[in-house]
Amino acid sequence: MLKLVASRVWVATSATWSTTSTVVVAEDGAALVVDPALTPVELTSLAREIVERGWRVVAAFSTHPHWDHVLWTSALPEVPRWATAPAAAWTAANPELLAAQAEADLPGHRWEVIGGTTALPDDATELPWPGPRAVLIPASGHAVGHAGLWLPGEGVYLAGDMLSDIEVPLLDTGLPDPVGTYRRTLGELAGVISEATVVVPGHGTPADRDEARRRLAADQRYLDELHASTDPRLASDLMR
Repeated sequence: MLKLVASRVWVATSATWSTTSTVVVAEDGAALVVDPALTPVELTSLAREIVERGWRVVAAFSTHPHWDHVLWTSALPEVPRWATAPAAAWTAANPELLAAQAEADLPGHRWEVIGGTTALPDDATELPWPGPRAVLIPASGHAVGHAGLWLPGEGVYLAGDMLSDIEVPLLDTGLPDPVGTYRRTLGELAGVISEATVVVPGHGTPADRDEARRRLAADQRYLDELHASTDPRLASDLMR
């Protein structure tokens, strides 16, 4: 069930991993769906609720190319499903891996209707959709091409898989410096949070500004402790 968290922004939360789906609604009912999730039944229910509220989906956005953030359903219309160019490229190159991960974690998705995301131009700074401004905020450290969406008119930041109250920072270990990259991103997000009234994580509970700042500080402490560890087992490149 969708719940209003700010003007024109609605969030549904899955029973699995507290995964959030966000719907941004324009004055004329045009709707942007961000990271729809998670089970096949929940996706169908989300599509049904959107129709029952008199909205129409005109675009979607995937914050990053992990399988639980590139989902779709035949109950939703065929619309541009935007992602950053690196994220879209990774999704297109790894359909078998994504399908296998989805089947292992949560069987039942019809991967043939999920397909791929739509790459934004490399120089894109906003989503090209006819609703409230949705500004791209690149946020490296968790996954290839990870990006949040800043909705300045609503004061809402959609954080993807960052700033969660239930997950520690999960690092993109394919990066040369996963901890340092994530830490730099947190520093950049501090400015976004200072302007936000609501922050919506990909997993967990929407937060007000003070709570978002607490989460950011907790993530920074976690990374500091991880980076400072002298455990001899970290001599292994794999473990690091």
